[in-house]
Amino acid sequence: MALALKRDDTVMVITGKEKGKTGKILKFVSENNRVLIEKINMVKRHSKPTKANPQGGILSKEASIHLSNIMYYCGKCAKPVRLGAKTLKDGKKVRICRKCNEVLDKT
Repeated sequence: MALALKRDDTVMVITGKEKGKTGKILKFVSENNRVLIEKINMVKRHSKPTKANPQGGILSKEASIHLSNIMYYCGKCAKPVRLGAKTLKDGKKVRICRKCNEVLDKT
């Protein structure tokens, strides 16, 4: 799984209430195979007033989604795709789109 998904990758949600939406990966929660995706799976949290937030109130923030519910979104194919690995001539290992064979890692 070392070459699978990385931070700042664009992914699409393939199941659940957010199905069909795309966003960038913000953070991995590796203990339970979950990720935070930008503006996806928003939840409301009530907070007491603190020094950092003297107003308090209801805050919206992203909740995590399980890795099995997302797929990498290829901009060229405009579809969620599986990822493959390929070794270039210079010996560098890169990720490729399985549908269009485009190299995804920017060098």
